[in-house]
Amino acid sequence: MQPWIELVINGRLAGVRVWSIAAVLAGALLLQTHAARAAEPDPEAKAVAAATAHAVPGFWDPRRRPERPDLSRLTVIRFLTETDYPPFNYTGPDGNPAGFNVDLARALCEEIKVTCTVQMRRFETLLDALAGNRGDAIIASLAVTPQTRAKVDFTDPYYRAPGRFVARKDAVLPEIRPEYLEGKKVGAIAGSAHEAYLKAMFTDAELHSYPNDEALRAALKRGEVDFIFGDAISLAFWINGTDSDNCCAFSGGPFTESRYFGEGVGIAVRKGNDLLRQSLNWALFRLWEKGRYTDLWLRYFSVSPF
Repeated sequence: MQPWIELVINGRLAGVRVWSIAAVLAGALLLQTHAARAAEPDPEAKAVAAATAHAVPGFWDPRRRPERPDLSRLTVIRFLTETDYPPFNYTGPDGNPAGFNVDLARALCEEIKVTCTVQMRRFETLLDALAGNRGDAIIASLAVTPQTRAKVDFTDPYYRAPGRFVARKDAVLPEIRPEYLEGKKVGAIAGSAHEAYLKAMFTDAELHSYPNDEALRAALKRGEVDFIFGDAISLAFWINGTDSDNCCAFSGGPFTESRYFGEGVGIAVRKGNDLLRQSLNWALFRLWEKGRYTDLWLRYFSVSPF
């Protein structure tokens, strides 16, 4: 666990309305009056609020500021990304690449002050395209693993896909420890890293295995299990989508043990391309330091996986 992860302890549209000063002051006074009269929120509401508090991942240590490389040696960065993995990569209404990864790539190019192109390809072709010099960097939610490290070099991680528990809203826990789930029915997808983690760490829970996401989530909605455990990013979109029928919320915080959930997601460059890798690391840190990474994250993730 890195001590500098922003707002949290532990991977593949927001707006602001400005009101008049008078309206803000009047609203603040009204809220203050109501707050003085209001009773303490019930435990269920407090647990749900705690579980859904919006956290933004940050993997950059402010004490270890990257040195600025010689950016003048870069003239263009040709990014490669995936064709269909929303909200990270997809084709926008105008036919152009869109998504979190695409917007991040463009922000990096703005920070480096270099021309940027983004080409969409099928995910399984990305590594070969990079090796064949048909692009300079892959930004497509590519997980950092020993297998991928053998083929490419990676920047620092810019997000992770943690595991998280989900419960029905009347049973949300602000924190989850193995002893809290003793005797509880917990669902996971059969053969997944999440199932393996439960078997190793939550030995007193009653494990129920399901073949896919749909079956797992339906079991929670029916009350067949007390909790489900899975990929936090896909679960965040389910919780906030219509399929969940507003039934459920995250319980506890994220689990990021790399042995089960990977080292994170980085930008891949060809082996030995240290100038580009270091330039992207420098730009990632700058975007995080300026708050631009946070703004971008909040635009795409209305329910945070963290």
